[in-house]
Amino acid sequence: MSKTIRLILGDQLNINHSWFQTCDASVTYVLMEIRSETDYATHHIQKIVGFFSAMRNFASELQSKNHQVIYIHLNDTSNLQAFDKNILHLINENNFTHFEYQLPDEYRVDEHLKNFCQTLAITSSVVDSEHFMSSRAELGTFFEGKKTFLMESFYHMMRKKHHVLMQGDKPLTGKWNYDGDNRKKLPKDHKPTPPLVFNTDVSDVLSEIQKNDIKTIGTIDAKNFVWPTTRAQSLQLLDFFVTECLALFGSYQDAMTPNEWSLYHSRISFSMNIKLIAPLEVINRAIEEWKKRPNEIEYNQLEGFVRQIIGWREYMRGIYWNKMPEYATMNYFNHENKLPDWFWTGQTKMNCLKDAIHQSLNYAYAHHIQRLMVTGNFALLAGVHPDEVDAWYLGIYIDAIEWVEITNTRGMSQFADGGIVGTKPYVSSASYMDKMSHYCGSCFYKKAIKTGEKACPFNSLYWNFYDKNEDKLGTNPRIGMMYNVWRKMKPDDKAALLQQADYYLKNINKL
Repeated sequence: MSKTIRLILGDQLNINHSWFQTCDASVTYVLMEIRSETDYATHHIQKIVGFFSAMRNFASELQSKNHQVIYIHLNDTSNLQAFDKNILHLINENNFTHFEYQLPDEYRVDEHLKNFCQTLAITSSVVDSEHFMSSRAELGTFFEGKKTFLMESFYHMMRKKHHVLMQGDKPLTGKWNYDGDNRKKLPKDHKPTPPLVFNTDVSDVLSEIQKNDIKTIGTIDAKNFVWPTTRAQSLQLLDFFVTECLALFGSYQDAMTPNEWSLYHSRISFSMNIKLIAPLEVINRAIEEWKKRPNEIEYNQLEGFVRQIIGWREYMRGIYWNKMPEYATMNYFNHENKLPDWFWTGQTKMNCLKDAIHQSLNYAYAHHIQRLMVTGNFALLAGVHPDEVDAWYLGIYIDAIEWVEITNTRGMSQFADGGIVGTKPYVSSASYMDKMSHYCGSCFYKKAIKTGEKACPFNSLYWNFYDKNEDKLGTNPRIGMMYNVWRKMKPDDKAALLQQADYYLKNINKL
């Protein structure tokens, strides 16, 4: 009699997958909490708790639908703490005749399982995870023969393919992209909608993790876990976003303000990345709400949200599978510096970084501009090695799985790929921070001062970055204006800026 064992990874919790549409007594599903996954990076404690809680809930859901499930807990005495070892043990113990798994999203796990299958004495097969709106290879095929991989072109193709916000083969309003309308600073007296949080008690999961010597970062309130760990909670959060936040999402998606960790962001990336909800259903729900309330939800709010999912998210995954494993070693500027110590504590006098890092440690979350233009911007200006930056982002954020983290970090944020993802480095001085946030007014450093004791570090580090990398960036048409400004500066002013930057770089842990 044939017996099949199917592996479900912690980020493959898709109850709508075709695997689960029928019950088969000869099929057993296995989920496992293992040290190889907790230890490949130093993760935020909320990230590990979030994954394990969601996995346990998913296993319970499968069992309630009469599927055969083996769940290996972290502290089970028979847990061999690796996918291959646990599966081999189960095969031998239960006489399974066939092994199946879904395509992993991480190159590391993909290679591990492919190699493992080659050693098996039984047959094996792999199926799609049935989650994404494009295949692994689709981006590479779309850009075949091209030197640049322009996201906007890919986004147009995806909109046409899935007929999202389209009228025939043209965009619904005659215009594809409303990004220019979505860069507003939050008005000073504006109080954002309080976020929906779940206050789930995860004490049992946390105590099991704490029994092991797992190195983690960040804080957790185990009695009030804020993140969704079931499909029902994920759909509730999605519903909250489209009804309460979507109307102002686009306008303020780049805005930053102290002590407001959620603003109008959806915070569904964790749910999506572990596949509790699917990108197409998310987009459809947002479009449905916009159609119900066209006078309340302007089109630019909707388009900005749709673009993040059908555009950036799918695009970044396509880049990942097109460029790995080489992508993980790219270091275009040959940066070698270490990440400042205060990236792990938030203990810096710079308000913007203090707020973004404290928020990340407290919630395992920061929105895309905090990641790109605050922490990422500083790391790039400070010449931090991309490996250091990758490790921090991969560990600290609950939604960070390598396929989406590394392309955003090493590509978009650090320009370590030399321009595959971004057409220019995303760097700024204090002026951008002041334009998009409320941090500068009460900061120890002064946004308008470029040199001296209270000079904002972003100012001198900004010009130092351009000066040091003129050989690589000087002919980039998107930043030609900045080089014109730099070249016209008085030699004494240039020298003072470079001296200030040198001082800050040498004393980076004291900033």
